[in-house]
Amino acid sequence: MPTISANGVQLFYDLTGPEDASVVAFSNSLGTTLEMWDPQVRALAGRYRCLRYDTRGHGRSQVIEDAATIDDLADDLAGLLDALGIEAAHVVGLSLGGMTAQALGVRHPQRAKSLVLMATSAHLPPADAWDQRAGLVLEKGMSAIVEAVIGRWFTPSFAGRAPAAVASVRDCFLQIDPRGYAVCCRAIRDMDLRERIGGIAVPTLVFAGAEDPATPLPMLEDIRSRIAGAEMIIVPRAAHLLNIEQADVVSAHLAAFLGRVAGRGGERTGGPSFEAGLANRKSVLGVEHVERSLGKAGRFGAPWQDFITRTAWGEIWGDPTLPWKTRSLITLAIMVALHREEEFKLHVRPALRNGVTPDELRALLLQAGVYAGVPAANAAFRWIKEVLGDEIG
Repeated sequence: MPTISANGVQLFYDLTGPEDASVVAFSNSLGTTLEMWDPQVRALAGRYRCLRYDTRGHGRSQVIEDAATIDDLADDLAGLLDALGIEAAHVVGLSLGGMTAQALGVRHPQRAKSLVLMATSAHLPPADAWDQRAGLVLEKGMSAIVEAVIGRWFTPSFAGRAPAAVASVRDCFLQIDPRGYAVCCRAIRDMDLRERIGGIAVPTLVFAGAEDPATPLPMLEDIRSRIAGAEMIIVPRAAHLLNIEQADVVSAHLAAFLGRVAGRGGERTGGPSFEAGLANRKSVLGVEHVERSLGKAGRFGAPWQDFITRTAWGEIWGDPTLPWKTRSLITLAIMVALHREEEFKLHVRPALRNGVTPDELRALLLQAGVYAGVPAANAAFRWIKEVLGDEIG
C-alpha cells in the first residue's frame, strides 16, 4: 500500500491523475480519512494530479503519541510533497485540513500555488473543550463522542435523505485511533494563526457552510478579512462537511477557482481518461482494493487493467446520465442473474455507500428471484450475509 516517510511520519497517500498536470493536494478534517475527498477527486482527476493523504494519527497513517502542533502538521504535508518530488501544489483543506493549509501557506509559502480553506478557523477556542474531548476519547473510545460529532457535521435534512453517506462517515470516525485523534485535538487547542495568515500572498478561496455549527460563518469571514484578495463562498444547505453534503456545488466552485488560478497550462482537457476512470474506481471500490489489483496485474494483466479502468470506470461509471446509486443496483442485479459471486460481494458495500438502503437491497433480491430464479436469489441472500453479517439484520 502507498505509504511514505514525510517529516519523520509514515503517511498513507493516494496520487491520481495525469502525471504532467498541476497537483492539487487535499488535507482531511479531524476524525476522517482521505476518502472524504472522493467527490472532489472524481470531479478533478481527469484534469489535475490529485494528492490525498491520511493526516498523522488517522486512518492508515502512523500514530505518534508525542505532542504535535499545527505547524508540525503543515511540515508533514511539506514533507510529503518533498518525498513525492512535488515542488508546489494547490492546497485544499477542510477543518483541521484547512488549518494545516493555512500553516503551510505561512511556513512554506513556496509550496502553495493557491489555498482553498473549507469550514475551518484560524483560532478555535475554548481550550478546555479540546482537552475534555481528547480525554474522553482516550478513556472511552471514539464511540463516546460519535453521535455529537456527526450531528454537527451534517444538516438533519441531509442525514434524512442520505443515511448511507452519513453512516459511511460515522463508521470511518469510529475506526480512528483515539491516540491520534487526541494529539490532533490538542494541536487545535494550541493553534492561533490569526496574526500569521496576513502574510499569505497566494490566491485563496474560503468556503463556509451556511448551517455549520462547528466553524460558523464569522470564523470564515475572519480568515477572509485577514488574507489579502481572498474570495469567499457560502454554501447553502450545508453544515461542516460541506464537500460531502453539497458535493456537486463545492466541486464546481473548486474547479472554477482552479481553472482561473492554474490556467490552461495546468490542467488537462478531453474525454474520459485512465486517470478519471481510476478516480471513479477508487471512489467506489476503495483505494486499497484498486491499488492491490493494479499491483498484482503484472505485464500480462496491465492492458486489461487499463481497459477496464478507461472503459468500465471512465466511460460507463463516468457517464452522468445514471446516478451511481442506480448503477450499483444494476450491477448487483446483473451479478445475481449471472451468479457472479466474487463481483457481487465486491459491490455490496459500495452500493450502500452510493445510497442503496438495506430495504432496497432486499427488494432487488426479491425481484431477481422472480426474473432470474429462486436459486439465484437464495445465493445472493447468502452472499450478503457473508459480506455484511449482523449489520444487515
